[in-house]
Amino acid sequence: MAVAAGRETGDLLLTGGQVANVFTGEVLPADVLLVGRLVAAVGEGLSGARQTIDLNGATIVPGLIDGHVHIESALVTPASFAEVVVPRGVTAVVCDPHEIANVAGEAGVRWLLDVADDLPLDVWVTVPSCVPSTLLETTGASFGLPEMERLLAHPLVVGVAELMSFPALVGGDPENLAKADLAASAGLRAEGHAPGLTGRGLQAYLAAGVASDHEATTLEEGREKLRAGAYLMVREGSVTRDLAAMLPLLEPGNAGRIGLVTDDRLPHDLLTEGGVDHAVRAAIAGGVDPVYALRCASYNHALHFRLVRRGAVAAGYFADLVVTRSLEEFEAELVYKDGSLVARHGRLAAGPRRLDLRAEPALRDTVRIRELTGASFRLEVPAGEPRARCIVALENQIVTGSMLVSPTTEDGEAVADPSRDIAKLACVERHGRHGGVAVGLVTGFGLKRGALASSVGHDHHNLLVVGMDDTDMAVACRRLAETGGGLVAVADGQVLAELKLPLAGLVTDAPLAEVAADLEALHAAAEDLGVTLSSPFMALSFLGLPVIPELKLTDLGLVDTVRGELVPLWEAAGS
Repeated sequence: MAVAAGRETGDLLLTGGQVANVFTGEVLPADVLLVGRLVAAVGEGLSGARQTIDLNGATIVPGLIDGHVHIESALVTPASFAEVVVPRGVTAVVCDPHEIANVAGEAGVRWLLDVADDLPLDVWVTVPSCVPSTLLETTGASFGLPEMERLLAHPLVVGVAELMSFPALVGGDPENLAKADLAASAGLRAEGHAPGLTGRGLQAYLAAGVASDHEATTLEEGREKLRAGAYLMVREGSVTRDLAAMLPLLEPGNAGRIGLVTDDRLPHDLLTEGGVDHAVRAAIAGGVDPVYALRCASYNHALHFRLVRRGAVAAGYFADLVVTRSLEEFEAELVYKDGSLVARHGRLAAGPRRLDLRAEPALRDTVRIRELTGASFRLEVPAGEPRARCIVALENQIVTGSMLVSPTTEDGEAVADPSRDIAKLACVERHGRHGGVAVGLVTGFGLKRGALASSVGHDHHNLLVVGMDDTDMAVACRRLAETGGGLVAVADGQVLAELKLPLAGLVTDAPLAEVAADLEALHAAAEDLGVTLSSPFMALSFLGLPVIPELKLTDLGLVDTVRGELVPLWEAAGS
């Protein structure tokens, strides 16, 4: 591309290319004239700009919008996140910061809104609605209707985040109904989270005012939700990848009713695959019309969240644009945000922005646990040769299985047994509330020795630790308290690898590449300890999430998530 001399902001004419029109699904030859933050005109034969760029046949498309993402799941700040996704053509995200809200409450959400300001990425926010997600866990902060109502007045807030307690909403729970009503009263969307919900339950859920869902995993479920009027967000995350199953639904006849989202993306996947741009490429590779795939990651989200003048290349729209050589390959050559060039050939035009972490006292020193020793993880076996409920960790899934086992015992205690792939699992309350430790059993990790621990424990973010040795489990938890949180692998009382996450025990200000390198070292250490799961720390982080089937462990004990209640670890023989 030939760039004429002059400024890279201000009046600009992009000529000699074509435009992907998300309104009509066409790709048409056209010039694009930018004035300030806006597109002034789209058409052939335009002239008169102070700066002209000859695109030599490249295509201009709208900047991508990810309609549902938890930035904290990338383990970095919004600035570090933007550093990676913006050069790939992502110019906006709709973020649900319920991870940081579970640790730091309203202060955490306001922190994210503050640090996301003045980035080359629009970070729109939906106000967390489920802190805690259930009454079966302990969180670090109170976050209810008053906090939600205050935050709804923020100019960057575009809705109420996913209402995860869908059984309560279907059952007519007044507090959950009030949260949906709160969104309606503000003229905003109430977002959904309803895995497997169909039939009359789905009808009741949507009747409460919920507008969307991103949890459909089968074609039949997705089609039913579309037919019921839900805005269907098709998820392509790191663990849960639903796009392949949903491909038949991504056709222009569904117009503005489908959007592509990522939900949770790990650092390595962001670096190697990308964010919602990866979902666009995967959809096109699966046979979806390229312009419609782009629309599902731009204009459709703008329509859903009522983001005016967003998501299209058209006169009067904000000049959030991507120039690409090939729609099918969709690699961003140039990225414009509000009319300014912000990325070129995979790199930000300006350097990354770093935070002064000392200026964030509300998010510091959030791992507050009582003194732990190996004895903290003992499991005494009651009389009568009972069986124990055991969580089954599954590869590349956040759902878990459940089974009954007769554990290996020593001196009246249940012990981890690597020969049977049965490890101990514990959830340690880390917010300085009651200091409780709940201990259970898990299979599926393949762990042979040592322990893995994480302060990322969805959604309450208490410590989760899996181990074959009680003392190593205690060492791992104590190390997380020392570092302010993160991920750690321990064996024989020694730290083998770690990733420090000093902000709320969830986030670091380090560049994503450094985080990915630390994660690679952690995965290598886990593999040396015998782990067979491909993403053991991601799997561990979801073993405490009590709104996803089937059996989970919070700081209060084992949760049967199907029944929505605490259940005992032990079951009497013969029952």
